[in-house]
Order: sequence, then structure tokens, then C-alpha cells
Amino acid sequence: MAGRKPLPTLGELEFELLEHLWRAGEADVTGSHAAVGKRRGITPNTVGSALERLFKKGLVTRTKVSHAYRYQPRIGRDEFAARRVLDAAGGIESLSQTGLLSAFVDLVADVDDAALDRLEALIAEKRGERGKR
Repeated sequence: MAGRKPLPTLGELEFELLEHLWRAGEADVTGSHAAVGKRRGITPNTVGSALERLFKKGLVTRTKVSHAYRYQPRIGRDEFAARRVLDAAGGIESLSQTGLLSAFVDLVADVDDAALDRLEALIAEKRGERGKR
């Protein structure tokens, strides 16, 4: 995540369509409209425009199948959530320099020993990956 530019701002429809794609894995405009657009009372064209915006923002990929595109999320739900937290904190450098990282670890330690153990295991795993490069 380090060195990445902040996530683009999303409208409510864009976020709802991204949530739909995370659940479905991939979808075209028609399927996305059935899942999201009909309930909102919007047209398939509006759904297609929102999917196109998500593509231009780099959050989804698309594959042309016959005369239509099928969209897939480019970023997973967990990475998206983590990057939103980092963006809100001012980036990874700010997170570590301001003490927020330490405060986060303190909160985890106060609430859930198993989560703290998992965090420790994730750190060890990442360090092991770096050693293999």
C-alpha cells in the first residue's frame, strides 16, 4: 500500500456498484442494474455511466464480451477499507509519525488478544516475504 496515491472519491451509486461487484465477482450493466439500479429507480444507462467512472478511476477492470463489457473489481474489499483508513489518517507516513499506529495497536491489545496475535503473525509473514525478494 505504501507509495500509492489516495483512493478516488466515490459517489453513493459508485460505492454501491463496487459492493455489488465484490459480492458477484463480475457483472455487466444489465446484471448490475438488476441488482442495484432497479431498486434505486435509475436507468441502465446511469448504471453503465457509473461503472465507466469506476473503470476510469482504476477501481474496476472490464472485459468486452460480445457487445457488452463485464466489470470486475480491481481492488478487494479489505484493501479498499484499509486504504480508506490510511487516506483518512493522512497516509502511512503520517500514521506512523503521529502515533496513530501505536494507538491502533494499543486498542487492539486492550480488546482482543487473539487479534493482537494475528497482527503479530501478519507482521512476521510480511517480513518473511520481504526476505524472499
